Formats: sequence, C-alpha cells, structure tokens
Amino acid sequence: MSNVPPSPTSLRGAVDLSSLVNRPAPAEGSAGQPGAPAAGSLTLPSLFFEGTDANFNDFLDLSMRVPVVVDLGSERSEQWKQFSPVLDRVVGGFGGRLVLVKVDVDANPQLAQAFQAQSVPAVAGLLAGRPVQLFVGALPEPQIQDVFEQLLQLAAQNGVTDSVTVEGGDAPEGADETAAEPVPEPLPPLHAEAYDAIERGDYEGAIRAYRTAIAQDPRDAMAAAGLAQVSLLARLAGRNADELRTAAAEAPKDPSAQLAVADLDLSGGHIDDAFDRLLTLFPTLDASGKEEVRTRILEYFEIVGVDDPRVVKARARLASLLY
Repeated sequence: MSNVPPSPTSLRGAVDLSSLVNRPAPAEGSAGQPGAPAAGSLTLPSLFFEGTDANFNDFLDLSMRVPVVVDLGSERSEQWKQFSPVLDRVVGGFGGRLVLVKVDVDANPQLAQAFQAQSVPAVAGLLAGRPVQLFVGALPEPQIQDVFEQLLQLAAQNGVTDSVTVEGGDAPEGADETAAEPVPEPLPPLHAEAYDAIERGDYEGAIRAYRTAIAQDPRDAMAAAGLAQVSLLARLAGRNADELRTAAAEAPKDPSAQLAVADLDLSGGHIDDAFDRLLTLFPTLDASGKEEVRTRILEYFEIVGVDDPRVVKARARLASLLY
C-alpha cells in the first residue's frame, strides 16, 4: 500500500483498498480503531454532508485534517438507496474520525467523471486533498468497517489524524435535521446474524444466514448481494494471488483456475477483466462447465449491481452465448 495517494489534482490513479482477502487485523488501539485518541478536533455542524460540483473544494480542504468518505450514488439506483443508510451507520460508528459526503452523480457530472463513477453505489475517500479508491457495490457492514479502518491507518501515515465534534453535541428536539446524525434502522435479524458471522470470519455461517433470508423473502436484494459477496470472500480466503494468477496462466482452459482469477479480479475492482475472462472461456466448455461459469457470472451481477453498465453489457454478451 502506498503511503501517499497519487494524483492530487485530477482525482485519478488512486490507491485501491478494495481487496478484503487475507488482510492482517489492525493492532488493538491502532489509529484505525473507532474511538482511538485523535491528534486534534474541529467543530462541524454534522458528520454528514451533500457534495456538489460547486462546493467540493470545501471537502478537499477538510480532508487535510480528517478523512472524508465519498458516497457516490443516484436516486435511480434502488441498490444505492438500500445501501446508503448502512454506510451512514458505519461512518457514525467511528465517532467523528470520518466525515461522509454524499454525491448524486446524475446532478454532479464533474464529480462523477473525476471519480470515474461508472456504477453506483461506489465509495471513495479523500486524504490530504487526494483520492483513495475504496470499493464498488454494496459490501456487508463488517467489510465496510474493515476498509475504513485501513483508510484511517493510511490517514495516520499521512498526518491526517484530527476528529470532528458536532456542534451542540446531541441535536435537541426540533433541531435542523441536516445537523444531526441519522438514526439507523435496526438490521433484519438474519442480516445481523450474517454480519456477525462475517466479523468472526465464519463465512459459511454468513452464507447460511443469507440463504435463509432469501428463502423467506426472494425479493431481498441486499441479502442476494450479501450472499454473492460473502461467497466470493469464502472462495478467496487463504488463497495466494500470485499462485492463482500463475495457475491460470499455465492452464488457460481450466475452468477452476480461470474462475479463481476472475474472483481475484472482481475483488480488486477489475470488473471488466473478470467478465471478459469468463465470457471468453464460456464457449469452450462442456454443459457442466458452462453452468458453473454462468452461475458465477450471475453472482458477479449481484455484487456489481444489476444497473451497472458493465453488467448490462456482460448480460447481453452472456445471452448471445446462451441463445
């Protein structure tokens, strides 16, 4: 991981912290832990703001003192509407060590272009006026917290260690709602069970909880996305990236080797590469192999988001191969 994210002016070429596989847990009491002592404090009306093309320089300045999380979304995205409150809850749990800025990519095309927001939800960070790419898609809550802990560690390495005190502390009854932190709704029991299992590293337990949630409500989009995401984590747990890539290069027609590298590509944000690898492999396989690859691609659709342009393109290409 680079100590300083590159490209201070164009918001491009940022550090990728999206991999959730085989990361060492942060040391107890480290800078990444919620509630750890901060170097300084600044007072703001809220931890939650709306970012626009016109006001974003304010947040670039703010990121010189406290890490800023950028939530890129669209009112047209149902997945983003379900995911955004989860992000609010996680940021609020860091006790002022992070600030959240929501950006409507439809209304702010300059920011959408600057952050290369090809799909939503997408989450980025700002440190010392520079971008840090975090992840694309609706991750489960424990993984979001893990990514933010790494963001705080990177912030500490770059001297961005202040925290925020909200003006007036707890907002009094009738106060301006924009100055108050959102009160998160409790998680559905099976979602909470899955998140707890992920936090323990029990991916199989999380998979069972999500499958039960889907059985009870087949329209539970967040459970479907969570199942796909935790299944990806389970497949990659304990695997070595270099070994996976070497095996795939040595066996370009081996479905297992290619599926493993496609998982690796997707976990690192190389979504087009993952789709292209599997869709190129698909016509060469027998019926059993085709079904395995088709199922994996459908899981990727859930992780990336069904409205994502790359998913739309890959779905059309898959349909052309099937029919």
